[in-house]
Amino acid sequence: MPTYLNADLHCHSVVSDGTLTPEALAVRARGKGVDLWALTDHDEIGGLHRARAAAQAQGMAFLTGVEISVTFASETVHIVGLGFDADDPRMADGLNATRGGRGNRAMEMAEQLAQVGIANAYEGALKYVGNPALISRTHFARFLVETGVCKDTSEVFRKYLIEGKPGFVPHRWATLGDAVRWITQGGGVAVIAHPARYRLSANEEFALFSEFKEHGGQAVEVVTGSHSVPEYATYAAMAQDFGLAASRGSDFHSPDESHTDLGDLPALPSSVTPVWELLADRIILPNA
Repeated sequence: MPTYLNADLHCHSVVSDGTLTPEALAVRARGKGVDLWALTDHDEIGGLHRARAAAQAQGMAFLTGVEISVTFASETVHIVGLGFDADDPRMADGLNATRGGRGNRAMEMAEQLAQVGIANAYEGALKYVGNPALISRTHFARFLVETGVCKDTSEVFRKYLIEGKPGFVPHRWATLGDAVRWITQGGGVAVIAHPARYRLSANEEFALFSEFKEHGGQAVEVVTGSHSVPEYATYAAMAQDFGLAASRGSDFHSPDESHTDLGDLPALPSSVTPVWELLADRIILPNA
């Protein structure tokens, strides 16, 4: 694969908390000039076969993907997996286990919102859920916007559903070692997603990168819709310091909610090794 590609290796469909189908995402990605695409739904791989077929129909190269929720230093951290075997039962079993607590957590979130006068939040959130096993804060946020409690999802995540605000319920996800193992044992590459988003001290961030590398992680998102331009440079340097490849992805969820569209990110810095160089034999070409 060439060093430069318009690669978008992080986005979400209705199979988790996006608003578009895998097929619609493929059409949108190709229309935005994406050359290499991965669908990375939260803790779910049920849309991958549809996404692969849609990418091939669009003449676009494809990588399998997932975004796994991990608890690290009492913070929820996300690990993206790329290029793994979508039919590996160990991945499916692991994700099924980590999804298990979402239903009870959602009910607790709704109870907290009811206590501050926001009724029927669970039922309202369900209207936005493509897969009830994956009900999340994003679905509650869309309900709060729909009902006029907040003007947009950014306001929701300032006033609700975050630590110290109504509707916040922590959840224990997979361990860092679990997530990396599920990805790598299926032949894939594990990637730390949008590292600038986490509320980690400098020591905790160093520990995250160190432990991730020890478990077999190989890459970090450098250019992402969640990072500022200065953060591109910060995490390009971190990638070099830890001997990690660099990934690129919009983290696109919805045409109405996402700040960065599919394919709209700048190129990776020239100082880093693109993650697709590690995945050349795992890329599914349009004519495969």
